[in-house]
Amino acid sequence: MRLTQLSKAFIRSAAYERRFLRKNPWDLTMVVWIPLLTVLLIWWIFSQTQITNLPIGVIDQDNGPVANTAVRYLDASPTLSVRQMYYSAAEAESAILQRDIYAVVIIPEDFSRNILSSKSAPLILQVNAQYGTHSGIIQTGVQAVAGTLSAGVEIQRLIKQGMAPSQAAIAYSPISIQRISLFNAATDYQQFLASTVIPALLHILAMVIGATTIGRELRDRQLGRWYGFIASAQAYDNLSGSISDSVSANISANVNNNVADNTVQKMAALSQPAAKLPNSAAKDNTNQKPVSTLPSVHMGVLLFGLLGKYFWPMLAYGLWSILALWLATPQESVASSAVFATYLGLLLLMMLSFWLGAIFTLGSFSLRMGLSATGFISAPSYAFAGVTFPYIAISDSAKHWSDALPLTHYLKLHIAQMQMQAPVAISLPILYGLAIATVVAMMLTTLLTKRALAHPERWGAR
Repeated sequence: MRLTQLSKAFIRSAAYERRFLRKNPWDLTMVVWIPLLTVLLIWWIFSQTQITNLPIGVIDQDNGPVANTAVRYLDASPTLSVRQMYYSAAEAESAILQRDIYAVVIIPEDFSRNILSSKSAPLILQVNAQYGTHSGIIQTGVQAVAGTLSAGVEIQRLIKQGMAPSQAAIAYSPISIQRISLFNAATDYQQFLASTVIPALLHILAMVIGATTIGRELRDRQLGRWYGFIASAQAYDNLSGSISDSVSANISANVNNNVADNTVQKMAALSQPAAKLPNSAAKDNTNQKPVSTLPSVHMGVLLFGLLGKYFWPMLAYGLWSILALWLATPQESVASSAVFATYLGLLLLMMLSFWLGAIFTLGSFSLRMGLSATGFISAPSYAFAGVTFPYIAISDSAKHWSDALPLTHYLKLHIAQMQMQAPVAISLPILYGLAIATVVAMMLTTLLTKRALAHPERWGAR
């Protein structure tokens, strides 16, 4: 088949989809506005790049000078904020349950006296561990305050014994830790979470669009009408209804028999079935207009038709991918080659998501089943990607599932290039793998669409 015929199939299919999106605002919103709002909303949520001033409460049962110093240190910590002083455990517990505070620090009686007497004087921290990120940061902050306070008390004791301040500091802590953060050095949550959450959400939306774009043709019994339009536009320009049963039979015959000579099949695309026509019209068909024709199903036409059908979603999600990466790069000086490799990987992920959504729908002949499968696979994929929970710490079965998810491999590429600034050559195998998976999924979608055209009796499932 000549390239001009294939390009015409692509253009006709893109025009078919454009008309549909223009007449259906909700589908247009899924393609254009929802992903745009998703990108902007997630970036706004993480606009405060560091977590600071987490509210805590304090129960001071000592009221001594060292206890007062401890309260001031807690409030001065950049990650903590002493919201209120409480005088009973029940009152503090009620505040935690109402999420007014996330933890309470209890300074026990004789706290100051025990410190001055060189006895153990613990600070009691009760934290709401239901919030993992909050509790971890609060525990780190309180531990830092306790360490600072302990160091000050011990150093002052050594100084009173006649030791120089510098020697007292070394004597208290002869071994120190010099921390150097290799990646995400500023603990920037926009860079760490937002830049990876956005591709995960776009992945979910893309799979939903991939399922609905072809699934609605099956659900509404319009798949044959769509193929007839892209294969022979002049015969379908004025076709407003769904394809008739005789056309469905012709499509099935063409697919199953693999007609190579483009034999013209008759179709009864009349506005009313023959049984409902007046008797004179039913008996005499000589005055009726010529019926439309349907060419045989050709794989090339079908492939380019599918590319045209998904052209507008691909274009829109390509633009939103650029926006997502543009938002992720101003904080760091990232090489242009790394940005290009990451964008190419994200673009391949979006295309693969479209085809996977179509595969699940075409494989089951049901839009409902296709959407259920896309939700089952895409929604929890971020949890298995190794961003929030270490990949090396999950079970072997979870690792196998994680390796099967395309999002896992893209996020490895994203983190390597955008945060670790690794050489592009390290991420090339991931790009090759995503490209191969996209091509295979595209071919499988074409074969499943051809199979769906051969079974019109299964169209119409929800």
